[in-house]
Amino acid sequence: MKKNSNLKLQKSKAHSYRFTVGRVLQVAVALVFLVFTARFLYIGISKTVNGQNLSARTKQLYKRNQVIKATRGTIYDRNGLAIAEDSHLYTIYAILDKSSINYKNKPEYVVNKSETAEKLATVLPMSADKIYRYLNPKQKAFQVQFGTAGSGLTSKQKKKIEAMKLPGIKFLATPSRLYPNGNFASHIVGLAQPVYDKKTNAQNLVGTMGIEAYFNKTLTGTDGYRISSVDASEYQMPNGNQVYKPVKNGNNLYLTLDSQLQSYLESHMTDVQKAYDPTSITAVVEDMKTGKILAASQRPTFNPQTKKGLTKAYRNILVQDTYEPGSAFKVLSFAAVVNSGNYNPNEYFRSGSVNVGGSTIHDWLTSGWGTIPFSQAFEHSSNTGFVKLEQKMGAKTWNKYLKKFHIGQKTGITLPGEQPGFISFKTPVDQAVTAFGQGVTVNVMQMMQAYSSLANNGQMVKPQLVDKITDSNGKTLKGYEIKKVGSKIYSNKTKKVVLANMKRVLNKQSGTGNAYKMGNADIAVKTGTAQIANPKGGGYLKGDSNYIFSVVGVYPTKDPRYCIYLTIKQPHLAGTTAEKILASIFKPMMSRIITMAKSDNSTTTVSVPNFKNMTVAQASAKAKQVGLNLVKVGEKDRITAQGIKSSEKLESGDKIFVYTSGKINCPDMKGWSFNDLHQFSNVSGIKLSIKGTGTVTSQSVAKGAELKSGEKIKVNLKE
Repeated sequence: MKKNSNLKLQKSKAHSYRFTVGRVLQVAVALVFLVFTARFLYIGISKTVNGQNLSARTKQLYKRNQVIKATRGTIYDRNGLAIAEDSHLYTIYAILDKSSINYKNKPEYVVNKSETAEKLATVLPMSADKIYRYLNPKQKAFQVQFGTAGSGLTSKQKKKIEAMKLPGIKFLATPSRLYPNGNFASHIVGLAQPVYDKKTNAQNLVGTMGIEAYFNKTLTGTDGYRISSVDASEYQMPNGNQVYKPVKNGNNLYLTLDSQLQSYLESHMTDVQKAYDPTSITAVVEDMKTGKILAASQRPTFNPQTKKGLTKAYRNILVQDTYEPGSAFKVLSFAAVVNSGNYNPNEYFRSGSVNVGGSTIHDWLTSGWGTIPFSQAFEHSSNTGFVKLEQKMGAKTWNKYLKKFHIGQKTGITLPGEQPGFISFKTPVDQAVTAFGQGVTVNVMQMMQAYSSLANNGQMVKPQLVDKITDSNGKTLKGYEIKKVGSKIYSNKTKKVVLANMKRVLNKQSGTGNAYKMGNADIAVKTGTAQIANPKGGGYLKGDSNYIFSVVGVYPTKDPRYCIYLTIKQPHLAGTTAEKILASIFKPMMSRIITMAKSDNSTTTVSVPNFKNMTVAQASAKAKQVGLNLVKVGEKDRITAQGIKSSEKLESGDKIFVYTSGKINCPDMKGWSFNDLHQFSNVSGIKLSIKGTGTVTSQSVAKGAELKSGEKIKVNLKE
């Protein structure tokens, strides 16, 4: 009995315990239910969680913001040939972190590293083994890049990789600038480089030198954007709200430069630089009647495409450096003497030396030419004669003419950093030496501005580099007209006297410029040899090479229009003369100008047709019709792409590259220009490693060899 009683008691206690636990669980569940119900009611009414608006977050989840990048304006030469244009490049990277999952629960990281490496190797100029090593870094990394081989990819390479649909493979777009001509008026055109913008978290092209910098706002466009609603499959919802701001591309610049003349100038300057290794060379070719600069360059220079030489040639010495011009300045002082009525050609003076304020000033030929008439002072380039002419004119009158020539004032040319120079004019010695270009500093463009008066009957015009500005659709927004500078300085009669004396400089017996004589060509010149101030102080440098040698030449003398002005600083003469060195640039350039002047048009340009979807035969006939040479890339017969867009300009006789798909055999590139190489790379997707400037002399892959996607060809160019 007692045993049964204890059993009943234990059962009763167990039942009571279960009942209590059950009640507790019921209450707990009820409380949880009440909390959730209250939470849902709160969310339903307030539509917020932790201060976040759920409606807004939901909309944001299905909303896509797309930035539409603006294109930087193109810089053209005067004939519409592209000098600088946008060329977007891409950098490939791989996400390795396995936490990268998209909203569809699909991996956004590299899943199969071996397969990924094998496929990427067909496009990138790297082996699959090397790519695989990149995908397996020694230390844990969220993502990796592939070094230089994975950067600078073209749009075509990017599309090929994207078509492989490899998980975890992404791209960064890098805005870049294409300078197809290499060393080509580099300090005039300038440089635009990617600069990181913290506000937009993106890279944008910004002009850092030359016209690219001066007209940065004009060339820079405004990005657009599109905000749209999408569904879970990323398709745009038909009834979704859209906000759209159109992109505004940058405006285009048409320069006054002539590409053929500029390339010709660059070639001859390079030859002189290599042969005589001067500290610097400057060269400008100008249409003096309009002030338009047709060609201009300097040495040292740099290649804006490869950046080679940039660190040693950052200054634009055409406007940022000033120098004492020497006897080339006598064109100005002689015009002042003649126009002020102080020139008597039949009056005689004693050459050799002259004493001014206790200082002796010598002629370049220290013994002089004896007692000679003032009519010979200019052709002999006699410093003594010009000191005496300055004294006849008087310092007050001479100073007035210096101001009329705007010496010591900026020209306002459209280049950054122009320096005005100065005039030392306090003492009689200071005043005397300015008559032959010492004690006064100028920049090259100030001299061009002063020389322009020879073509405009004594009226200067401003040197000009930009012909017009157009919008992205080709509509002209602003045209640059001839801009007169100051008032007329001298008469037409004075101009004739100056030019007659400049012609006599070419005389073998008495002139200093016989090295520049070109048969019976109707040209006139003035030479200059300026001392260089000792940077350590105390007078001027000594030695046969320590001068700035110069020459200015105009054509034709009957009605001057074109002007060439060259300077060379401290060349290694190597047994020759500075005049012969400068003549090696001057003569071929002047010859080209004379030919150009006799022609109605200096260059013949053609508009590129649209060759897409044509057969090769049809395209060849069309190209021949407009004056272009068709170059086929690919094995098929129907054209799918072309190296230069339709409606853009090429010079008559240039190559136009077209792509027909299929396998590509390596062409014979000998004689190709940088522009030809760029076109070939554009249509084929083949990367090129280019060294040098000029035209192709050698290539690393033999003609006819089949090219694989992603292969790189090394190409050497030479002037």
